[in-house]
This record gives sequence, C-alpha cells and structure tokens, in this order.
Amino acid sequence: SAQAQPDAPEAWLVTYGPGEIYWQRFGHNAIWIRDPARGLDHAFNFGFFDFEQERFFLRFLQGRMLYFSAAQPVREEFAAYIDENRSIRAQKLDLDAVQLTQLTRYLVREVQPENSDNLYDYYRNNCSTRVRDALDQALGGSIQGENGALPGQQNWRDHTRRLTQADFWLYLGLETVLGPQVDRPISRWDEMFIPGVLADALADDGSLVLEDRLVFESNLEAPPERPGRVWPVYLLASLVALALAWLLSRWLPAVFLARAWFALGGLAGAAMLFFWFGTDHMVAAWNMNLLLFNPLWLAFAFWKKAARFALQWTAVFGILAVSVALSPGQYSADVVAAFLPINLFAAYVLN
Repeated sequence: SAQAQPDAPEAWLVTYGPGEIYWQRFGHNAIWIRDPARGLDHAFNFGFFDFEQERFFLRFLQGRMLYFSAAQPVREEFAAYIDENRSIRAQKLDLDAVQLTQLTRYLVREVQPENSDNLYDYYRNNCSTRVRDALDQALGGSIQGENGALPGQQNWRDHTRRLTQADFWLYLGLETVLGPQVDRPISRWDEMFIPGVLADALADDGSLVLEDRLVFESNLEAPPERPGRVWPVYLLASLVALALAWLLSRWLPAVFLARAWFALGGLAGAAMLFFWFGTDHMVAAWNMNLLLFNPLWLAFAFWKKAARFALQWTAVFGILAVSVALSPGQYSADVVAAFLPINLFAAYVLN
C-alpha cells in the first residue's frame, strides 16, 4: 500500500504524558505529519500559551484565555518533551491519500498567524479536543459517530481529581472552585479532552491505528486510573491547621485569628460569585462550596453584632455542605473535610 512506501506521507497521533509542572498534569498531544514531498516532518499542536500576551491575567480571570496553534520540527519537539521527562506515545493512523491531504491542509492553515489563536476552554476546547476534531473532520465524522453516544468511563471531575491528586494545593484549589457542571455524565467523545483517553479510544477502535509505539518512557510516577479517596488527608490537614492556630494564639488573640479567617473566607466567596456571574467560566456556576466560603462571613469578621451568630450560621451552612457532599450532585467531600472544621472552630471562638 501507499502507506508502506518509504517516502509516502504519514500522519501520527502523538500523546505526551503528564509532567511535573501544574499545567502539565493533564498531558498533551499533537498530530505529526511526515510528508517529504511537502518538506514536512512537523508536529502540529494547539496547546501553546504565552504568559506575556496582552492582558493575560485578565483573560485568565474572565475565562477568555487565548491559546495558539503552532508547528515545529518533530525532532525538536520530541527532544523538548524528553528533556522534561515526559513520555511520548506515537500512533500511526490509517488514512487514505484524500484524508491525509485534507488533514495536512487543515493543519497548515490553522498554524498561520491569522488563524492560530483560539479561545481556550479547559474541558470543551483544549489541546486534545482540537486534535480530536481535526482527525474527526478528516475521517468524515467517524470518531464522533462511534463515540458520541457512548457513555464516558469517568466524568470531567473524575479525570481532574485523578490527574491532580498528587499535588495537595492544586487539587484542593480546583476542587474548591469547580461546580457541579463537571460532575454531570459525559460521553466518550467528551472524555477525549484528556489526550490519553483520545489515544486509547483510537487504539480500541481496531481499524484506525496501524502502529502504536512508545517513543520515550518517562520514569515519573503514572497518575492513578481512578481518583482515590483523599478526604481523610484534608481532614487531618484541617486538624493540624487548628492545632497550629491554637499555638499561634499564644502570641495573637484567638478572636483576631477567627476574624481573619472569616475575612478570607468571605473574600473567597465573593471571588467565587464573581467567577459564577461575571466570567465565562461555566464550570464555576452553581458552586455549592459557597456554603463554606460565603460573602456573609465578612459580617462575622467586621461586625461584632453579627459575630454573635457565627456559630449558628456556620453550623447550618455546614450541615447543608455535608448534605451536598453526601449527594451525587457535586463532589465536595475533600473541600468539606478541609474547611468545615476550621469554620466551626473560628465561629466557636467568636461566640
């Protein structure tokens, strides 16, 4: 076949494993086009961003981050990922000449300066979904046709949890700001926002992958296949924090520490409301963690009359938060374990 000829053009799906830096936790992917007649031996991907882009931080807050597409020689790209100690999996795709030409033209067009920017979404429009969509377009919609109606093995939160649970603060931060949108059931197609899931889905298809090779194997610990039960760790951390606060109260009044905690909690709640109503972060909507981080806490911090009722209100909101944690609507057990004991103790101090 034409695919077997030494100089025949080829398309490979390349999947990079997770790295050590927080934005590398979910992995990455690219499409490698090798076409000697066109002078191409490049990896095309959609996952670049620039901290120095205009209004980067504001765009991040608004949920309107711009990522850009780019292509670079595959040797250079592989060398960079090997230097980061990230695994590289390459899958040769069974595309006919028409499909491969269409895919190549699309990729070349997407990396042109006038087309390269794209509005990033963590779950619906990221590096992996754009690779998925490019391949699906070249294949006439067959990937979505086969996977769009299949239920995902895990939802968006499950994947987020399992890929970040080794990082104490990143995990807790994400669990705090993510609302129930990430808990809803998703399809196998949606699940391909994870590069590794896309690679496995194409391999499982049985007809699309001609060759599946591990170009480089990282010695980093692989993330778990499923999220673990980590709320006891956060409960223990909460109790340790309370013990440290008790020691610190020998130098700073306990009431001052309690008011400072409620001030932080109230500001955090105001920020969560901003992300819900004032930004494009759809995953921040209807976040029941507002039961633990509530703008009303600011009254406990700065108004003595309100502080007298702190214990009653935090207890009521705490019961509601535990109820949410026990329900299937939004997974919040880790956040409840981490912050409810501190809320209750701070309220007790004010009373």
